[in-house]
Amino acid sequence: MNSEREVPARLAINGGQPVRHTPWPTYDKGAVFVHQDDEEAALRAIRSHLYFRYDYRPQQETECGRFEAELCDYFGSRHALAVSSGTTAIALAIMAAGIPSGSLIACPGFTFVATPSAIVLAGCTPYLVEVDENLHMDLDDLRRRWTPEIKAILVVHMRGFAADLAALTAFAQEMGVPLFEDAVPALGAELNGRKLGTFGLAGGFSTQSDKSLNCGEGGFLVTDDSMLFARAVVLSGAYEGRLKRHFPDGVPPIDTDLDLPLLSFRMDEIRAALLRAELDRLPLRLKCFHDNYTYVAEALKDVPRIAIRRPVAPGAFLGEAFIFRVPYGDAQWFAKALCGEGIDARNLGSDEDANVRVFWNWRFLFGAMDRASIQALLPRTTRYLRQAVDVPLSSCLSVEDCDHLIEAVRKVAAT
Repeated sequence: MNSEREVPARLAINGGQPVRHTPWPTYDKGAVFVHQDDEEAALRAIRSHLYFRYDYRPQQETECGRFEAELCDYFGSRHALAVSSGTTAIALAIMAAGIPSGSLIACPGFTFVATPSAIVLAGCTPYLVEVDENLHMDLDDLRRRWTPEIKAILVVHMRGFAADLAALTAFAQEMGVPLFEDAVPALGAELNGRKLGTFGLAGGFSTQSDKSLNCGEGGFLVTDDSMLFARAVVLSGAYEGRLKRHFPDGVPPIDTDLDLPLLSFRMDEIRAALLRAELDRLPLRLKCFHDNYTYVAEALKDVPRIAIRRPVAPGAFLGEAFIFRVPYGDAQWFAKALCGEGIDARNLGSDEDANVRVFWNWRFLFGAMDRASIQALLPRTTRYLRQAVDVPLSSCLSVEDCDHLIEAVRKVAAT
Protein backbone atom coordinates (compact mmCIF):
# COMPACT_ATOMS: atom_id res chain seq x y z
CA MET A 1 0.00 0.00 0.00
CA ASN A 2 3.01 2.27 0.08
CA SER A 3 4.03 1.91 -3.58
CA GLU A 4 5.46 4.73 -5.69
CA ARG A 5 2.29 4.73 -7.80
CA GLU A 6 0.15 5.60 -4.78
CA VAL A 7 2.55 8.02 -3.13
CA PRO A 8 3.84 10.69 -5.54
CA ALA A 9 7.52 11.52 -5.32
CA ARG A 10 8.31 14.65 -3.37
CA LEU A 11 8.84 17.61 -5.68
CA ALA A 12 12.25 19.27 -5.80
CA ILE A 13 10.69 22.65 -4.92
CA ASN A 14 9.47 20.98 -1.72
CA GLY A 15 12.84 19.50 -0.84
CA GLY A 16 12.76 16.31 -2.91
CA GLN A 17 15.32 15.06 -5.41
CA PRO A 18 15.06 16.61 -8.90
CA VAL A 19 14.57 14.44 -11.97
CA ARG A 20 17.79 15.75 -13.53
CA HIS A 21 20.91 17.47 -12.24
CA THR A 22 22.40 18.85 -15.45
CA PRO A 23 21.27 22.01 -17.29
CA TRP A 24 18.40 21.63 -19.75
CA PRO A 25 19.96 21.93 -23.26
CA THR A 26 19.13 25.23 -24.97
CA TYR A 27 20.82 27.38 -27.60
CA ASP A 28 21.96 30.01 -25.10
CA LYS A 29 23.88 27.30 -23.24
CA GLY A 30 25.61 26.19 -26.44
CA ALA A 31 23.26 23.34 -27.39
CA VAL A 32 23.30 24.11 -31.11
CA PHE A 33 23.25 21.90 -34.18
CA VAL A 34 26.54 22.89 -35.82
CA HIS A 35 28.88 20.55 -37.70
CA GLN A 36 32.61 20.97 -38.32
CA ASP A 37 31.85 21.46 -42.03
CA ASP A 38 29.73 24.47 -41.10
CA GLU A 39 32.62 26.00 -39.18
CA GLU A 40 34.95 25.41 -42.11
CA ALA A 41 32.50 27.12 -44.46
CA ALA A 42 32.46 30.23 -42.31
CA LEU A 43 36.26 30.19 -42.11
CA ARG A 44 36.42 29.88 -45.89
CA ALA A 45 34.40 33.06 -46.22
CA ILE A 46 36.52 34.84 -43.62
CA ARG A 47 39.72 33.88 -45.39
CA SER A 48 38.37 35.18 -48.71
CA HIS A 49 38.37 38.74 -47.30
CA LEU A 50 35.15 39.30 -49.28
CA TYR A 51 32.58 39.96 -46.58
CA PHE A 52 30.21 42.34 -48.39
CA ARG A 53 27.62 40.56 -50.49
CA TYR A 54 28.08 42.87 -53.49
CA ASP A 55 31.67 42.57 -54.72
CA TYR A 56 33.27 42.04 -58.13
CA ARG A 57 31.90 38.51 -58.51
CA PRO A 58 28.67 37.64 -60.33
CA GLN A 59 25.66 36.99 -58.10
CA GLN A 60 25.82 33.24 -58.62
CA GLU A 61 29.40 33.07 -57.33
CA THR A 62 28.86 34.86 -54.01
CA GLU A 63 27.90 33.08 -50.80
CA CYS A 64 24.70 35.15 -50.49
CA GLY A 65 23.78 34.53 -54.12
CA ARG A 66 24.32 30.81 -53.83
CA PHE A 67 22.43 30.66 -50.55
CA GLU A 68 19.46 32.44 -52.13
CA ALA A 69 19.47 30.05 -55.10
CA GLU A 70 19.57 27.08 -52.74
CA LEU A 71 16.68 28.52 -50.74
CA CYS A 72 14.64 28.82 -53.93
CA ASP A 73 15.30 25.16 -54.63
CA TYR A 74 14.45 24.11 -51.09
CA PHE A 75 11.19 26.08 -50.84
CA GLY A 76 10.18 25.81 -54.47
CA SER A 77 9.96 29.60 -54.63
CA ARG A 78 10.82 31.90 -57.50
CA HIS A 79 12.77 34.36 -55.36
CA ALA A 80 14.66 34.46 -52.05
CA LEU A 81 16.46 37.38 -50.41
CA ALA A 82 18.96 36.99 -47.56
CA VAL A 83 18.74 39.83 -45.04
CA SER A 84 19.88 40.87 -41.59
CA SER A 85 17.04 39.37 -39.50
CA GLY A 86 13.63 37.79 -39.56
CA THR A 87 12.16 41.10 -38.40
CA THR A 88 13.59 42.94 -41.39
CA ALA A 89 12.44 40.15 -43.73
CA ILE A 90 8.84 40.66 -42.61
CA ALA A 91 9.07 44.45 -42.68
CA LEU A 92 10.59 44.39 -46.17
CA ALA A 93 7.79 42.16 -47.44
CA ILE A 94 5.17 44.58 -46.13
CA MET A 95 6.93 47.66 -47.51
CA ALA A 96 7.74 46.03 -50.85
CA ALA A 97 4.10 44.99 -51.28
CA GLY A 98 3.13 48.64 -51.18
CA ILE A 99 0.96 48.49 -48.07
CA PRO A 100 0.15 52.16 -47.36
CA SER A 101 1.82 53.74 -44.35
CA GLY A 102 -0.51 53.88 -41.36
CA SER A 103 -2.55 50.85 -42.43
CA LEU A 104 -3.75 48.28 -39.95
CA ILE A 105 -2.21 44.83 -40.29
CA ALA A 106 -3.88 41.99 -38.43
CA CYS A 107 -1.64 39.69 -36.37
CA PRO A 108 -2.21 37.35 -33.42
CA GLY A 109 -1.90 38.38 -29.78
CA PHE A 110 0.42 35.43 -29.18
CA THR A 111 3.64 35.91 -31.10
CA PHE A 112 7.18 37.13 -30.53
CA VAL A 113 7.47 40.89 -30.15
CA ALA A 114 9.33 41.00 -33.49
CA THR A 115 6.01 40.50 -35.31
CA PRO A 116 4.34 43.76 -34.23
CA SER A 117 7.76 45.42 -34.33
CA ALA A 118 8.14 44.50 -38.02
CA ILE A 119 4.71 45.99 -38.71
CA VAL A 120 5.73 49.20 -36.94
CA LEU A 121 9.05 49.22 -38.81
CA ALA A 122 7.07 49.07 -42.07
CA GLY A 123 5.14 52.18 -41.02
CA CYS A 124 1.91 50.34 -40.22
CA THR A 125 -0.11 49.57 -37.10
CA PRO A 126 -0.61 46.09 -35.58
CA TYR A 127 -4.25 45.05 -35.20
CA LEU A 128 -4.24 42.31 -32.57
CA VAL A 129 -6.44 39.26 -32.96
CA GLU A 130 -7.46 36.62 -30.42
CA VAL A 131 -5.98 33.11 -30.48
CA ASP A 132 -7.89 29.91 -29.80
CA GLU A 133 -7.22 27.27 -27.14
CA ASN A 134 -4.39 25.83 -29.27
CA LEU A 135 -2.84 29.30 -29.61
CA HIS A 136 -3.60 29.65 -33.34
CA MET A 137 -4.99 32.90 -34.77
CA ASP A 138 -8.77 32.90 -34.24
CA LEU A 139 -10.35 33.53 -37.63
CA ASP A 140 -13.80 33.96 -36.11
CA ASP A 141 -12.52 36.86 -34.01
CA LEU A 142 -10.80 38.41 -37.02
CA ARG A 143 -13.97 38.15 -39.10
CA ARG A 144 -16.14 39.54 -36.32
CA ARG A 145 -13.91 42.59 -35.78
CA TRP A 146 -12.91 43.19 -39.40
CA THR A 147 -12.56 46.79 -40.55
CA PRO A 148 -11.76 48.16 -44.03
CA GLU A 149 -8.70 49.85 -42.50
CA ILE A 150 -7.03 46.42 -42.32
CA LYS A 151 -4.88 46.18 -45.45
CA ALA A 152 -3.07 42.88 -44.80
CA ILE A 153 -3.03 39.80 -42.56
CA LEU A 154 0.23 38.66 -40.99
CA VAL A 155 -0.19 35.07 -39.83
CA VAL A 156 2.38 33.60 -37.42
CA HIS A 157 3.39 29.95 -37.16
CA MET A 158 4.15 30.51 -33.51
CA ARG A 159 6.52 28.17 -31.68
CA GLY A 160 6.73 26.10 -34.85
CA PHE A 161 3.02 25.21 -35.21
CA ALA A 162 1.35 25.88 -38.56
CA ALA A 163 -1.62 28.22 -38.58
CA ASP A 164 -4.82 27.26 -40.39
CA LEU A 165 -3.60 28.51 -43.75
CA ALA A 166 -6.45 27.14 -45.84
CA ALA A 167 -9.01 29.12 -43.88
CA LEU A 168 -6.86 32.23 -43.54
CA THR A 169 -5.87 32.28 -47.22
CA ALA A 170 -9.50 31.98 -48.27
CA PHE A 171 -10.49 34.75 -45.88
CA ALA A 172 -7.72 37.05 -47.12
CA GLN A 173 -8.89 36.51 -50.69
CA GLU A 174 -12.47 37.20 -49.63
CA MET A 175 -11.39 40.48 -48.04
CA GLY A 176 -9.13 41.38 -50.96
CA VAL A 177 -5.96 41.78 -48.87
CA PRO A 178 -2.59 40.00 -49.02
CA LEU A 179 -1.57 37.34 -46.53
CA PHE A 180 2.00 37.43 -45.23
CA GLU A 181 3.58 34.60 -43.24
CA ASP A 182 5.77 35.07 -40.21
CA ALA A 183 7.49 31.71 -40.51
CA VAL A 184 10.36 32.87 -38.30
CA PRO A 185 9.71 30.13 -35.68
CA ALA A 186 8.93 27.38 -38.18
CA LEU A 187 11.74 27.13 -40.74
CA GLY A 188 11.37 23.80 -42.54
CA ALA A 189 7.99 22.82 -41.09
CA GLU A 190 5.25 21.78 -43.51
CA LEU A 191 1.47 21.75 -43.76
CA ASN A 192 0.05 18.95 -45.90
CA GLY A 193 3.37 18.51 -47.70
CA ARG A 194 3.93 22.20 -48.46
CA LYS A 195 6.53 24.26 -46.64
CA LEU A 196 5.35 27.03 -44.37
CA GLY A 197 6.24 30.46 -45.69
CA THR A 198 5.15 29.64 -49.25
CA PHE A 199 1.37 30.00 -48.88
CA GLY A 200 1.12 33.78 -48.70
CA LEU A 201 2.37 36.66 -50.84
CA ALA A 202 5.70 36.41 -49.02
CA GLY A 203 7.17 34.53 -46.08
CA GLY A 204 9.72 35.83 -43.59
CA PHE A 205 12.25 33.59 -41.81
CA SER A 206 14.93 34.00 -39.16
CA THR A 207 18.38 32.42 -38.87
CA GLN A 208 18.93 33.58 -35.30
CA SER A 209 20.57 31.24 -32.82
CA ASP A 210 17.60 29.05 -31.84
CA LYS A 211 16.22 28.61 -35.36
CA SER A 212 16.47 25.64 -37.74
CA LEU A 213 19.33 27.40 -39.51
CA ASN A 214 21.62 29.25 -37.12
CA CYS A 215 24.14 31.97 -37.87
CA GLY A 216 23.58 34.00 -34.71
CA GLU A 217 21.59 36.69 -36.51
CA GLY A 218 20.05 36.92 -39.95
CA GLY A 219 16.99 36.01 -41.97
CA PHE A 220 15.47 35.80 -45.42
CA LEU A 221 12.22 36.19 -47.30
CA VAL A 222 10.77 34.02 -50.04
CA THR A 223 8.17 35.02 -52.62
CA ASP A 224 6.94 34.25 -56.12
CA ASP A 225 6.09 37.92 -56.76
CA SER A 226 8.88 39.47 -58.86
CA MET A 227 7.79 43.07 -58.25
CA LEU A 228 7.70 42.57 -54.47
CA PHE A 229 11.08 40.86 -54.65
CA ALA A 230 12.68 43.63 -56.71
CA ARG A 231 11.41 46.33 -54.37
CA ALA A 232 12.59 44.32 -51.33
CA VAL A 233 16.04 43.95 -52.87
CA VAL A 234 16.36 47.72 -53.32
CA LEU A 235 14.99 48.48 -49.87
CA SER A 236 17.40 45.97 -48.32
CA GLY A 237 20.36 47.86 -49.73
CA ALA A 238 21.09 47.08 -53.40
CA TYR A 239 22.25 50.40 -54.80
CA GLU A 240 23.94 51.75 -57.94
CA GLY A 241 22.52 49.13 -60.26
CA ARG A 242 23.09 46.13 -58.00
CA LEU A 243 19.42 45.17 -58.34
CA LYS A 244 20.25 43.77 -61.78
CA ARG A 245 22.45 41.11 -60.18
CA HIS A 246 19.30 39.52 -58.77
CA PHE A 247 17.82 39.20 -62.28
CA PRO A 248 20.73 37.71 -64.26
CA ASP A 249 18.41 36.18 -66.86
CA GLY A 250 16.08 39.13 -67.34
CA VAL A 251 15.28 42.77 -66.73
CA PRO A 252 14.16 43.88 -63.22
CA PRO A 253 10.52 45.00 -63.12
CA ILE A 254 11.51 48.41 -61.73
CA ASP A 255 13.74 50.89 -63.55
CA THR A 256 15.61 52.67 -60.79
CA ASP A 257 16.95 51.98 -57.34
CA LEU A 258 16.53 55.58 -56.19
CA ASP A 259 12.74 55.68 -55.89
CA LEU A 260 12.94 53.75 -52.62
CA PRO A 261 14.96 54.32 -49.45
CA LEU A 262 18.07 52.22 -48.84
CA LEU A 263 17.73 50.57 -45.42
CA SER A 264 20.91 48.43 -45.29
CA PHE A 265 19.23 45.21 -44.21
CA ARG A 266 21.66 43.00 -46.14
CA MET A 267 23.14 39.69 -45.06
CA ASP A 268 26.95 39.34 -45.15
CA GLU A 269 29.01 36.66 -46.85
CA ILE A 270 30.22 34.99 -43.64
CA ARG A 271 26.73 34.26 -42.37
CA ALA A 272 25.60 33.10 -45.80
CA ALA A 273 28.52 30.65 -46.03
CA LEU A 274 27.66 29.18 -42.63
CA LEU A 275 23.99 28.87 -43.54
CA ARG A 276 24.73 27.20 -46.88
CA ALA A 277 26.64 24.47 -45.09
CA GLU A 278 23.90 24.07 -42.47
CA LEU A 279 21.27 23.82 -45.19
CA ASP A 280 22.83 20.51 -46.27
CA ARG A 281 21.99 19.01 -42.88
CA LEU A 282 18.66 20.76 -42.37
CA PRO A 283 16.59 17.60 -43.07
CA LEU A 284 18.48 15.80 -40.31
CA ARG A 285 17.87 18.60 -37.84
CA LEU A 286 14.19 18.78 -38.76
CA LYS A 287 13.89 15.06 -38.12
CA CYS A 288 15.48 15.49 -34.68
CA PHE A 289 12.99 18.24 -33.81
CA HIS A 290 10.03 16.23 -35.05
CA ASP A 291 11.07 12.93 -33.49
CA ASN A 292 11.75 14.48 -30.08
CA TYR A 293 8.45 16.32 -30.02
CA THR A 294 6.45 13.30 -31.16
CA TYR A 295 8.15 11.07 -28.57
CA VAL A 296 7.35 13.48 -25.72
CA ALA A 297 3.81 14.31 -26.81
CA GLU A 298 2.89 10.65 -27.29
CA ALA A 299 4.23 9.74 -23.86
CA LEU A 300 2.27 12.51 -22.14
CA LYS A 301 -1.02 12.44 -24.04
CA ASP A 302 -2.79 10.55 -21.21
CA VAL A 303 -1.82 12.96 -18.40
CA PRO A 304 -5.20 14.27 -17.21
CA ARG A 305 -4.14 17.63 -15.74
CA ILE A 306 -2.64 19.04 -18.94
CA ALA A 307 -3.96 19.84 -22.43
CA ILE A 308 -1.21 19.47 -25.03
CA ARG A 309 -1.33 21.98 -27.86
CA ARG A 310 -2.85 20.41 -30.98
CA PRO A 311 -1.66 21.07 -34.54
CA VAL A 312 -4.10 22.11 -37.28
CA ALA A 313 -3.14 18.97 -39.25
CA PRO A 314 -1.12 15.83 -38.47
CA GLY A 315 2.60 16.62 -38.40
CA ALA A 316 2.09 20.34 -39.07
CA PHE A 317 4.70 21.49 -36.60
CA LEU A 318 8.44 21.96 -36.27
CA GLY A 319 8.85 20.55 -32.75
CA GLU A 320 11.08 23.27 -31.27
CA ALA A 321 8.84 23.73 -28.24
CA PHE A 322 6.47 21.64 -26.16
CA ILE A 323 3.48 23.70 -25.06
CA PHE A 324 0.60 22.53 -22.93
CA ARG A 325 -2.09 24.24 -20.90
CA VAL A 326 -3.05 23.63 -17.30
CA PRO A 327 -6.75 24.50 -17.67
CA TYR A 328 -7.85 23.79 -14.11
CA GLY A 329 -4.69 24.43 -12.12
CA ASP A 330 -1.92 26.93 -11.51
CA ALA A 331 0.26 27.01 -14.63
CA GLN A 332 2.70 29.43 -13.01
CA TRP A 333 3.28 26.96 -10.17
CA PHE A 334 3.48 24.07 -12.64
CA ALA A 335 6.27 25.82 -14.58
CA LYS A 336 8.17 26.60 -11.39
CA ALA A 337 7.88 22.98 -10.29
CA LEU A 338 9.26 21.79 -13.65
CA CYS A 339 12.19 24.18 -13.30
CA GLY A 340 12.84 22.66 -9.89
CA GLU A 341 13.03 19.25 -11.54
CA GLY A 342 15.74 20.52 -13.91
CA ILE A 343 13.53 21.31 -16.91
CA ASP A 344 13.51 24.83 -18.38
CA ALA A 345 9.85 25.88 -18.42
CA ARG A 346 7.90 29.15 -18.53
CA ASN A 347 4.32 30.00 -17.81
CA LEU A 348 3.74 32.19 -20.84
CA GLY A 349 1.25 34.47 -19.13
CA SER A 350 2.97 34.75 -15.77
CA ASP A 351 2.75 38.10 -14.00
CA GLU A 352 6.27 37.47 -12.70
CA ASP A 353 7.82 37.09 -16.15
CA ALA A 354 8.23 39.95 -18.65
CA ASN A 355 7.78 37.50 -21.53
CA VAL A 356 7.95 39.35 -24.84
CA ARG A 357 5.69 36.73 -26.48
CA VAL A 358 2.53 38.02 -24.81
CA PHE A 359 0.78 41.12 -26.08
CA TRP A 360 0.29 42.94 -22.79
CA ASN A 361 4.04 43.38 -22.44
CA TRP A 362 4.31 45.28 -25.75
CA ARG A 363 4.32 48.67 -24.07
CA PHE A 364 5.26 50.50 -27.27
CA LEU A 365 1.76 49.75 -28.61
CA PHE A 366 -0.27 50.80 -25.59
CA GLY A 367 1.40 53.81 -24.00
CA ALA A 368 0.18 54.47 -20.47
CA MET A 369 -2.58 51.81 -20.42
CA ASP A 370 -2.45 49.57 -17.37
CA ARG A 371 -1.94 45.82 -17.75
CA ALA A 372 -5.49 44.82 -16.87
CA SER A 373 -6.94 47.17 -19.48
CA ILE A 374 -4.59 45.80 -22.14
CA GLN A 375 -5.43 42.19 -21.26
CA ALA A 376 -9.14 43.01 -21.50
CA LEU A 377 -8.65 43.78 -25.19
CA LEU A 378 -8.03 40.07 -25.87
CA PRO A 379 -9.61 38.22 -22.92
CA ARG A 380 -9.48 34.71 -24.38
CA THR A 381 -5.85 35.07 -25.45
CA THR A 382 -5.06 36.30 -21.95
CA ARG A 383 -6.78 33.29 -20.38
CA TYR A 384 -5.06 30.76 -22.62
CA LEU A 385 -1.60 32.30 -22.14
CA ARG A 386 -2.10 32.30 -18.37
CA GLN A 387 -2.77 28.57 -18.62
CA ALA A 388 0.15 27.79 -20.95
CA VAL A 389 3.50 26.21 -20.06
CA ASP A 390 6.29 26.35 -22.63
CA VAL A 391 9.30 24.00 -22.66
CA PRO A 392 12.05 24.53 -25.29
CA LEU A 393 13.04 21.40 -27.22
CA SER A 394 16.50 21.66 -28.71
CA SER A 395 17.23 19.47 -31.72
CA CYS A 396 20.22 18.30 -29.67
CA LEU A 397 18.06 16.56 -27.06
CA SER A 398 18.88 12.93 -26.37
CA VAL A 399 16.33 10.24 -25.61
CA GLU A 400 17.44 10.51 -21.97
CA ASP A 401 16.68 14.25 -22.02
CA CYS A 402 13.22 13.55 -23.41
CA ASP A 403 12.63 10.88 -20.78
CA HIS A 404 13.59 13.38 -18.08
CA LEU A 405 10.99 15.82 -19.43
CA ILE A 406 8.34 13.11 -19.51
CA GLU A 407 9.16 12.00 -15.97
CA ALA A 408 9.17 15.57 -14.67
CA VAL A 409 5.79 16.48 -16.20
CA ARG A 410 4.23 13.31 -14.83
CA LYS A 411 5.77 13.92 -11.42
CA VAL A 412 4.47 17.48 -11.20
CA ALA A 413 1.05 16.59 -12.61
CA ALA A 414 0.66 13.82 -10.02
CA THR A 415 1.22 16.16 -7.07
